[in-house]
Amino acid sequence: MKFAVIGGTGRIGSQVVKKLNASGHEAVPHSLSTGVDVITGQGVAEAVAGADGVVNLTNSPTFDDASPAFFQTSMDNLLAASQKAGVGHFVILSIVGADQVPDLAYYRAKVLQENILKAGPIPYSIVRATQFMEFIDAIMSMTTEGDTVRLPTTPIQPIAAQDVSDTVAEVAAGTPLDATLNVGGPDVHPLDELGRMTLNARPDGRTVVTDDTAGMFAAVNGDVLTTKGDARIAPTHYTDFLT
Repeated sequence: MKFAVIGGTGRIGSQVVKKLNASGHEAVPHSLSTGVDVITGQGVAEAVAGADGVVNLTNSPTFDDASPAFFQTSMDNLLAASQKAGVGHFVILSIVGADQVPDLAYYRAKVLQENILKAGPIPYSIVRATQFMEFIDAIMSMTTEGDTVRLPTTPIQPIAAQDVSDTVAEVAAGTPLDATLNVGGPDVHPLDELGRMTLNARPDGRTVVTDDTAGMFAAVNGDVLTTKGDARIAPTHYTDFLT
């Protein structure tokens, strides 16, 4: 099969391209750096021409109130071009529990992206993943003041980016789900505990203080960002990631 991987030069996209090509498919990465602009539409038709499947891994450049407009425009352009090209499977990556955190603009934007795809003309699959292990450092940086990292006790189920990429590639190469597959890491930890685990493994002079008002994850109620039911559980533990 031939795949157009939009956002195919990023953290997840580059690994999806590698995985699909290693499996005998032809996966071509597309991004701004290759001349494809999902907002203006430049290069989009050419990118999806001849593709059996499109994997859209583009992301909003901001996580604020501008993010819904990004996903609306990018999905409109990609779906229109994909329909015209006869694409038979359209895949996106979203967030476990995104619909349960309406106070976060970016999460609302991801739900909008999902709904646009569901209402669109192309058979689809949505992969919802939990929080990437690779982003824990960035989350800690956002709430660092001096030598103190303030983090809430929000339950987080971290997953390795490679495990996410493996799932996206597998789903893309399969029959369209016309549904959502949830995937998460094997363990659930409070976010403040993840911070302490990180600094224990990679000490840098900072300490973690529990603060349930700190950062964007303070807007999350309960364990809505963790998988439930028949979700797929990935193999990599956060302790493995830290070593």
